[in-house]
Amino acid sequence: MSTDEKTFFGHPRGLSTLFGTEMWERFSFYGLRAILVLFLTAPPVRNGLGLDETTAVPIVSLYGGLVYLTSLPGGWIADRLLGARRTVFWGGFIIMLGHISMAIPVESPATIWLGLILIICGTGLLKPNISAMVGYLYREQDDARRDSGFSLFYMGINLGALIGIFVTPWLAGDSRWHLGFGAAAVGMALGLIMYVARKRSLEGAGERVPHPLTPAERAKVTKLVVAAIVIAAALVAIWVASGTFTVGTVPTVVTILSVVVVVLYFLYIMRGAHDITPAERVGMRAYIWLFVAAAIFWMIFQQAAGALTVFAETKTDLTVFGVEIPAGMTQNFNALFVIILAPVFAEIWLKAGNRISSPLKFSFALLMAGLSFVVMWLLNGVAADGTKVALLWLGLVYLMQTIGELCLSPVGLSVTAKLAPASLKGQMMGIWFLAPAVGDPIGGQAYRFLVPAVGEGGFFLTLGLLAVVAAAVLFAFVGKLKRLMGEHDSALP
Repeated sequence: MSTDEKTFFGHPRGLSTLFGTEMWERFSFYGLRAILVLFLTAPPVRNGLGLDETTAVPIVSLYGGLVYLTSLPGGWIADRLLGARRTVFWGGFIIMLGHISMAIPVESPATIWLGLILIICGTGLLKPNISAMVGYLYREQDDARRDSGFSLFYMGINLGALIGIFVTPWLAGDSRWHLGFGAAAVGMALGLIMYVARKRSLEGAGERVPHPLTPAERAKVTKLVVAAIVIAAALVAIWVASGTFTVGTVPTVVTILSVVVVVLYFLYIMRGAHDITPAERVGMRAYIWLFVAAAIFWMIFQQAAGALTVFAETKTDLTVFGVEIPAGMTQNFNALFVIILAPVFAEIWLKAGNRISSPLKFSFALLMAGLSFVVMWLLNGVAADGTKVALLWLGLVYLMQTIGELCLSPVGLSVTAKLAPASLKGQMMGIWFLAPAVGDPIGGQAYRFLVPAVGEGGFFLTLGLLAVVAAAVLFAFVGKLKRLMGEHDSALP
């Protein structure tokens, strides 16, 4: 790569375009995420939907999970039909329409559910493919620079989140929810403008369709899609007719389906041909371990939009310098910490090179996530008598999770780009985003069933101990995983 290409902190200048586009998309996504559970639980007199917490949290978790579950077909569409660049554009456009639908100030919740569905579909198109385009900017063997580049890209994600979580809750205050939803639509529109205006900086990244459908395959896929839509519509009609189709049962059923989809897809990848070489298949065996670890991590981490925001609203002193901040704004602890620490971790990974293996990073991430929920268990005990917990203690929880996130999420994107079979690059990025697609809804279901049984404290402690045990197991197999991945170092296990 020539020197004049290194115009963005020593990285290809196309990284700045993807950085900015993703920043504004995340502004819209996290801006909505900051107020969604509060909107769902707000009573009708405050223009909310009036749901109870054990229903609202699973819905928010389901929404978060489906956003990532649709990354699988989104990656396939890029690989076989449109290419990453066009898929990212159409994904952003659909996301914008979804936020506009939610911003329409009508009393019926229909536009809310429609908007969420559009955002889910659009994000599935955009999210895996914009990450894949970052991977396309680097040489295949440039592992250390790719890790550093993904860390900078991840900082863009959290810069957008920081701004979105700051702006949207204030705009949505005093029950002005639709104004907050409208701000998210504006953010996505700005991201699309940047993406189109600076497309030349990408220098062809994502333009090619890696494995286009043949005419025969296209006809077969069309028939399968039509059949799937008809069958799904019939099943939903039967479900509705049975009287069990409710806002409480939908998250449970879809969570089960998410797990089934992930298992079947891994079997499809591992047992099918797909032009995967023997070496690539060995790397996929290691990837399954990292995927499970990531799913457990996201099961805890994604509770920021649900359980942690509910805790902030009900059990945390939200006064800062005499001003009470919205509960949703506490999610900004994570974004702020990432912006501060992402450059530090990018430099650490660049300096360390291959001396700190990816499985070791994942083990530490799980440990930090688990311990953060043990702290939440302690804080819940302090608040048991009605005492409000100091905001800085919640900040400590977010700091622990952020350290774990920086050891897992950008590194996971880089590992996916490295281990993905050449013929399945886009789909493998979709696979990576299936980890939160599984973990997030499972976390919501855990909240739904554990809180009535053992209380919020029992919920935090159960998930926290699960992650700590998983971290210990993964650490014990670090050496084996490194060999499967082709990573080597003699200084660390």
